[in-house]
Amino acid sequence: MSRSVRTGPRGSRQALSEAYDTALLDLDGVVYAGGHAIVHAVESLATAREGGMRLAYVTNNALRTPDAVADHLTELGIPTGADDVITSAQAVARLIGEQVPAGARVLVVGGEGLRVALRERGLEPVDSADDDPAAVVQGFGGPDLPWGRFAEASYAVARGVPWFASNTDLTIPSGRGIAPGNGAAVEVVRIATGAEPQVAGKPLPPMHRETILRTGAERPLVVGDRLDTDIEGAFNGEVDSLLVLTGVTDGAQLLAAPPQHRPTYVDADLRGLLTGQPEVEQEGAGFRCGGWTASAGASGRLELDGEGAVLDGLRALCSAAWTAAGEGSCGLDGGKALARLGL
Repeated sequence: MSRSVRTGPRGSRQALSEAYDTALLDLDGVVYAGGHAIVHAVESLATAREGGMRLAYVTNNALRTPDAVADHLTELGIPTGADDVITSAQAVARLIGEQVPAGARVLVVGGEGLRVALRERGLEPVDSADDDPAAVVQGFGGPDLPWGRFAEASYAVARGVPWFASNTDLTIPSGRGIAPGNGAAVEVVRIATGAEPQVAGKPLPPMHRETILRTGAERPLVVGDRLDTDIEGAFNGEVDSLLVLTGVTDGAQLLAAPPQHRPTYVDADLRGLLTGQPEVEQEGAGFRCGGWTASAGASGRLELDGEGAVLDGLRALCSAAWTAAGEGSCGLDGGKALARLGL
């Protein structure tokens, strides 16, 4: 993918599962939600895999081990091995292993996924600042993580021990709503110490590097539902991306996306892997996709005319908005146009 400013979603004559050798799939909001498979996910992934596309599951959640994630996906009807799962715990463990001696002790504030990843890199997880750790690492530890763990991390970091974080997502979705994520926990130690951690997870390069090293992907396609992690991670890794609208991103956020948050392709769900993507063509001062034409009106609004598939209208609107915004975020009002699409 070029670093030039994207001014609209791209088309593809080939099905995406044929154009790319590996799908790097986010989990929550893409494959499942609240522990249950998202509609069309199981059958779409099975068809993509049968057609020769490798499927890899890439998550910022450092709590669960790859084995646990693979078992869950398999239970949902998506046969998965532990080698198909890449976590931010693995990415941060590699980052730490490159900076501390082999066999070094690492103070862990997090769950089993982080401990397993550290041991995989030949590092020894410990629980106390008095255990002479060579590094401190934080990863999501779940709702039962004791408050005292933050104190242990703070004591060590305040003494100058290098500090790492698997990711800094402030929130994490749960079956009951939105809960504090690892980023919120990192803020506790930052407030106590004034220090800054080295971060490995999406959208930063260590996570993308870990994914490519473990999958061997040559033509990867990042598939996600979040602009600020999945799509920005693809931008930072200079690879293409598919945004699916089954998670947190809505139409208004997509239209207002700055360059690093603009996906290569946009589709409703994972069925988008199995099809080509329509071209958006410039037509005078507007942009046409399918039966829709969109433009940036002189009134400060995005204008939409025509009829047809909702996604075609959204793609045309993105082209009008991103072209008008250039390297910034779109300040045009797209509310009326999105309402017409039912978005």
